[in-house]
Amino acid sequence: MSDELLTSLLRDVSRSFYLTMRMLPGPVRRQISLAYLLARTTDTIADAEWVEAPSRLQALAALRERIRGREKAPLPWASWRGGQGPAAERILLERSEDSLRMLLDLGEADRRLVREVLEIIISGQELDLQRFGAAAADHIVALQSAEELDDYTYRVAGCVGEFWTKMCAAHLWPGAGLQGESLARQGVRFGKGLQLVNILRDLPRDLRKGRCYVPLPLLTAAGLVPKDLLSAQNEAHFRPAYDPLLALAEGHLAAGWEYTGSLPKRQVRLRLACAWPVLIGARTLRKLRHANMLDDTRRVKVSRPEVRSLILRSVFLYPFARAWKAQFGKEMELISWPVCSKKEA
Repeated sequence: MSDELLTSLLRDVSRSFYLTMRMLPGPVRRQISLAYLLARTTDTIADAEWVEAPSRLQALAALRERIRGREKAPLPWASWRGGQGPAAERILLERSEDSLRMLLDLGEADRRLVREVLEIIISGQELDLQRFGAAAADHIVALQSAEELDDYTYRVAGCVGEFWTKMCAAHLWPGAGLQGESLARQGVRFGKGLQLVNILRDLPRDLRKGRCYVPLPLLTAAGLVPKDLLSAQNEAHFRPAYDPLLALAEGHLAAGWEYTGSLPKRQVRLRLACAWPVLIGARTLRKLRHANMLDDTRRVKVSRPEVRSLILRSVFLYPFARAWKAQFGKEMELISWPVCSKKEA
């Protein structure tokens, strides 16, 4: 039963990130996959738009208490879990009791780490629902500051970098510490970068739901208001507000790539598992840089063949230290390919 949840169901709800989960080393794969599955469950609740926001907040609170282990009451979405969402997400809700039982089966230290990260993630989802509860296409709500954007990306993704680092350190290099605070900070930026890429990619879709994650001061400085972003013709005027966010995402992903290179070299599976989302994120940013980010008819996406190419190339280049390190810069169009040399590995 648990194998099905962490394999086929995880694949159906996580798209390309499933590949990262399967590549993880065995000692941490189950814990991290379960944390991701539960986070996808809370995300499914938060995104169930056919349910009123107060009911979604109630469901998130109930699930948080179950995750904490403080309550045993049945979860409250039986009346709406068969709604309009994708089939895999409906199954995710239906199987939530099984996911919670798997959480209880973890060792105490691992269970504590999973609970800690889910606590932060749920707080971000609750804040998002409260902030955008009354938002709509004709009533767009924007973040009020860069600090709000930074806080949101930390809560829903940056904290995952911390969790990932602590879990891997505990099981893959115990007793060696976290290589200082720098690795943990890079892990936070890694997660923030991936989330910011998603925000920038999904900007047109979110705007039509009344959600604007572009901080209002950036828009004001560009002479725009949130509703102006509904028109693709305003792309040129929006660039001065958008380009700093692209640069921020690139900087975060660069920290994620440095994080990947800082991991113990013997942890081949872990380094590959970290490299793939960074490289996919970098490819997405490159596409966004050259796209009209306000055009909701052309969603920027890295295709499956592109993902396969990135994965295969990373595996092939792994023995060649210089070429491996250069992958991120190449994706961002910053450098040309170096010559491969095993002597540098």
